[in-house]
Amino acid sequence: MSDRLLEQTINALIHQEGLPETYAQTVEQTILPLADHILALHDTEKRPVVAGIHGAQGTGKSTLTLFLREILSLYRNRPTASFSLDDIYLTRAERQDLAERVHPLFKTRGVPGTHDVVLGQRVLGQLRSAGPCDTTRIPSFDKSRDDRVPTGDWPAFPGRAEIILIEGWCLDARPEDEGALRSPINRLEAEEDPKGTWRTYVNEQLKGGYREFFGQIDCLVMLKAPSMECVLEWRCLQEQKLARKTHGAPEGGEPGTCAQGLRIMNDDEVARFVMHYERVTRACLAEMPGRADVLINVAEDHSLGLPQFRAD
Repeated sequence: MSDRLLEQTINALIHQEGLPETYAQTVEQTILPLADHILALHDTEKRPVVAGIHGAQGTGKSTLTLFLREILSLYRNRPTASFSLDDIYLTRAERQDLAERVHPLFKTRGVPGTHDVVLGQRVLGQLRSAGPCDTTRIPSFDKSRDDRVPTGDWPAFPGRAEIILIEGWCLDARPEDEGALRSPINRLEAEEDPKGTWRTYVNEQLKGGYREFFGQIDCLVMLKAPSMECVLEWRCLQEQKLARKTHGAPEGGEPGTCAQGLRIMNDDEVARFVMHYERVTRACLAEMPGRADVLINVAEDHSLGLPQFRAD
């Protein structure tokens, strides 16, 4: 396909995602070189490859994955599938059971232990081994219902995927030393996990099934946030924008509930929410840049820097 058609597709995606027009420059300088890097890996390996997109909340990993998938599929002629760690969350009933058996903090989805990594492994295997007439159902999660979408409604991917993109905030996170778990790092851990049961279970998950699942990644791309403080600030701004968009809570309504029925968190609630992810996020910010195959720094204004490719 022509450069003109590629430009039209990029502009259409920018409009669809509500991005500034300047994102076209990000596509040219950051996303296209990354797409070609993944393409070269595929052509060297001569087999389906898995590219993992890691990034803390607010770094733009879902947007990056979308652009990569469209470019690789339509303009590099490599059938490309994608899904998020969010898509393989345990069902609400499974997480409720986990909260009752292990620790109440597992009611909140997100941390390692709240995903079905066996399902993720199965989907990867099917995508890589499918025949021309096969289809693979890719999991989907409905956050408005806090539950997995019924299997029959999962999107279907036709044939074999030559490139598979997986994105997630804790993708390829490594377990910490047990000694690091003894001291709480925030108020949530100190007050709601004083014995360390929750954070120890999360850490053990990263040693087990998650390690096997993450081991399927052929190319790790890290979108590196400037700091944990930036992640919190971005999440607060996101919630404030949502509140403005929905005109806030109606008079007489439940606090924090807008007219459209969405739950809006205030800044204190956002801070507590982000504390669930703080330990793993801080650990990744500290150790992952040195081992990521591709490092992309994210500025405070969310703009992406140039990709830094690790030399073999």
